[in-house]
Amino acid sequence: MSTSSTDPAALGYRPCVGIMVLNRVGRVWVGQRADAPGDAEGRGIWWQMPQGGIDENEDPRRAALRELREETAIQTVEIIGETSEWLTYDLPPHLIGKAWGGRFRGQRQKWFAARFLGEDAEVDLGLPGTPNAEFVAWRWCDPEDLPGAIVPFKRDVYVEVLRIFRPLLTSPDR
Repeated sequence: MSTSSTDPAALGYRPCVGIMVLNRVGRVWVGQRADAPGDAEGRGIWWQMPQGGIDENEDPRRAALRELREETAIQTVEIIGETSEWLTYDLPPHLIGKAWGGRFRGQRQKWFAARFLGEDAEVDLGLPGTPNAEFVAWRWCDPEDLPGAIVPFKRDVYVEVLRIFRPLLTSPDR
């Protein structure tokens, strides 16, 4: 696979939000990416927490709740945490100049933690194979298993999100 000739230093970061949804026993919601088997991000079946771009002039908290609703149909949540800093990751060289229309070198993310107050039946991923389906499957994941489920170039961000939200991972039910 050839690398891109685009200079990463000339590109900025895509503004984005991520949301760590925690159930009543402190497990984390993850979805299996719809595009994973043939995805340019690498071989493997990758799982990730809901995330997505921030619209122009959109408040990050509202963007997180919108992305969560669009990707999972989940609405019965309470925001219980927010990263104070923006976290960034860079795309691997073979994706720079290609992903997101070639406009960004990676993502700059504001992360939120939310407690899921609904029932699992609330989750609706849409129809697999439809243009807007982000995920093809979902599950509750033990926090310590989360870094190994994500595509490698995003792992450092996931480790940092887990570190920041560690005090929120426990619950009275756990």
